[in-house]
Amino acid sequence: MMQRLLPDPGPTTIEQQLAGLDLVDLAYSDRPYLVLNFATTLDGRAAIGGRSGPIGSDVDTEMLQHLRTRVDAVMIGAGTMRAERYGRMVSDPELRAQRERFGLAQDPLAVIVSGRLDLPWDAPMFSGGGGRVLIFTAADTEPPPTETSVTVVRHEDRVDLAQAMRHLRTEEGVRAVLCEGGPGTHVQLQRERLADELFLTIAPKLAGGLEPHIIEGELPEVVEMELAWLLDNAGELFARYRRCD
Repeated sequence: MMQRLLPDPGPTTIEQQLAGLDLVDLAYSDRPYLVLNFATTLDGRAAIGGRSGPIGSDVDTEMLQHLRTRVDAVMIGAGTMRAERYGRMVSDPELRAQRERFGLAQDPLAVIVSGRLDLPWDAPMFSGGGGRVLIFTAADTEPPPTETSVTVVRHEDRVDLAQAMRHLRTEEGVRAVLCEGGPGTHVQLQRERLADELFLTIAPKLAGGLEPHIIEGELPEVVEMELAWLLDNAGELFARYRRCD
């Protein structure tokens, strides 16, 4: 049981908070509705020892897994894939069944943005055989054989995220995307005004060091965000922000 601080303070659960989260209904005609999920320490770090996993609690992991049941696709950058070595996006059979009850495919489409196609091909995402992977890249090399189905979409010079979002919407029928990083991908999405919401976990931890923040790089202007909800679980805060414009 968590405590909802805003709005309407009171006890709540992850399932209750996400019960009305119909992100697929918010799709645009030319691109998916895109939400981001990050965890950060109190000093603003998005990684500990090069990975995001040590920041959040088991409750943070559960929130992330349930967010994956609300979208058509989950997107990550190549750096995040190399650091975290993802497996199947929804590994729990009960959550895959829940996706079907929501009218979604059992597995969300796994989307990777990789300019050089420099990926850990032995990671469980590629070797496990579950779901499907789509990679946007500017490389002209071919991926190795994998157990999981992999589709490569090539861009010239560099991956154009606006073009990638149009492809997902028009060619793949993707209505909602959950982006899980990394910070470089995040800044590109904000620059292109492609990000609609941010789910942010604030862990009661201090990391120090030179680890990245949730967004790395310059923005053309300050992005104003509106707080939609704030939850507390033993001092770990879960915030949902919407872009104001």
